[in-house]
Amino acid sequence: MQIDKLRGKQLDQLFDAILSLKDREECYRFFDDIATMGEIQSLAQRLQVAKMLTEGQTYSAIEKETKASTATISRVRRCINYGSDGYNTVLERMLNSEEA
Repeated sequence: MQIDKLRGKQLDQLFDAILSLKDREECYRFFDDIATMGEIQSLAQRLQVAKMLTEGQTYSAIEKETKASTATISRVRRCINYGSDGYNTVLERMLNSEEA
């Protein structure tokens, strides 16, 4: 995993902080404080790109709806296909919670 290079006390603390959030409103407040609007938008955009890719959408449809560059779409596709399964884990859980 690429993130292993960053593994350590600071990153553990960040992840523990995120895991401690209890609801969407707490997430809004925490991310408003910790990240810029651009960083938040980029993360949200990548997740939407991943969702659309797993749904079989075309690059042009994804680019049109999300305004993501083809480079970003390709990067997300590479993570879905060859990454650490993070996108797949989250998207599967999101789908299961929608069905419940």
